Amino acid sequence: HPGQPLTRAGPLPAAPRRQSPAEPQRAAGPGWTRQEEDEEEEMEAWHQLYPGHIPTSPLQKALLAAGSAVMALYDPYRHDMVAVLGETTGCLALPNLRDKMKNHPEGYRILQERPRIRLSTLDMARLQGLPDGSLGREYVRFLEDNKVSPDTRMPPKFVDDEELAYVIQRYREVHDLMHTLLGMPTNMLGEVVVKWFEAVQTGLPMCVLGAAFGPVRLSTRKLQVLATELVPWAIRSGLNASCVLNIYYEQRWEQPVESLREELGIFPPP
Repeated sequence: HPGQPLTRAGPLPAAPRRQSPAEPQRAAGPGWTRQEEDEEEEMEAWHQLYPGHIPTSPLQKALLAAGSAVMALYDPYRHDMVAVLGETTGCLALPNLRDKMKNHPEGYRILQERPRIRLSTLDMARLQGLPDGSLGREYVRFLEDNKVSPDTRMPPKFVDDEELAYVIQRYREVHDLMHTLLGMPTNMLGEVVVKWFEAVQTGLPMCVLGAAFGPVRLSTRKLQVLATELVPWAIRSGLNASCVLNIYYEQRWEQPVESLREELGIFPPP
């Protein structure tokens, strides 16, 4: 429909067209057709798929992917570069994740209601008061112990689909919950283990790259532990577990971590 963004579901209203002073004369000219007006409105709508969206061509995405990959490998803690890499290379994995969510009752509700995990949406006092071992209490403990915040997750910019942009946003915001469920800290060893799990779970090239090249910075002793214990466990758990994006974590805070692991199919950490 003219004036609406070309999204698969849940279109956002397009921004009002701003007409230049010369446009009325051009529209009235013999060479200006309704079809051309429709095409212009459609192109304009692509610029407002969601707040912060930056439309890019396939070539631009390839250049962004290459540059962000180099920077992410050089400094794995450049979360901005990791985020760009995920968005510019997830064209196949993100639709697959979205379809898994649509075909699952809880995942479908998440897509419809679009919950966000941020300090503004979390009742930290309530979560801190939950029993030890519950998802909410252990999640807050993870944030406190590792001095991290859910607000550091960057919003998507380069995903040219409003619904898929939410999928990758959701993946980013549940990343710390993956650390909590897997019992992994935020040091390089813990991040590599989580990336192996997420690579199997999501198929995102960014996760595969992090899993494959992250270990180059580890010591020999940690590499041995990683290769013999942690990676095999992470891969088996990733293959065995149901899709982690299909859990409405905000409604599971009271659930024990061990119970949620069993429900998902994550094996106990070694």
